[in-house]
Amino acid sequence: MLNSFQNPLALVGRILLALMFVLAGFSKIGGFAGTVGFMQSKGVPAASVLAVLTIVLELGGGLALMFGFCTRWVALAMGLFTILVSFIFHNFWAMPEAMQMTNQLMFMKNISVAGGLFVLAAFGAGAISLDAKRGS
Repeated sequence: MLNSFQNPLALVGRILLALMFVLAGFSKIGGFAGTVGFMQSKGVPAASVLAVLTIVLELGGGLALMFGFCTRWVALAMGLFTILVSFIFHNFWAMPEAMQMTNQLMFMKNISVAGGLFVLAAFGAGAISLDAKRGS
């Protein structure tokens, strides 16, 4: 029975995974100076350049996932990106106790999202996708 829902569920899953990235990308555009400042506070070099690249990845990659375009490669890249930024921005183990719980939750949420992205990288977008239309 679940096989008949496989492709619609893959579509919904892609959209839900991608939504976080698309919304984050848009918020970084609107709060670009704050994003750069936060990145600098975490010791990220070339924060302005990396903020622009992050926006491109979050918006472009998020939309590619939503539409199922180059899904396997985009999901792999975004999964690796998500793990990397989790260790940089949600390093709860090195934070004051008052900040640990929230950042541990954010870290674990990101790790779980990365897991979902890796499943997409492994199994693809499903039949309701641009990848299926292109035959890839």
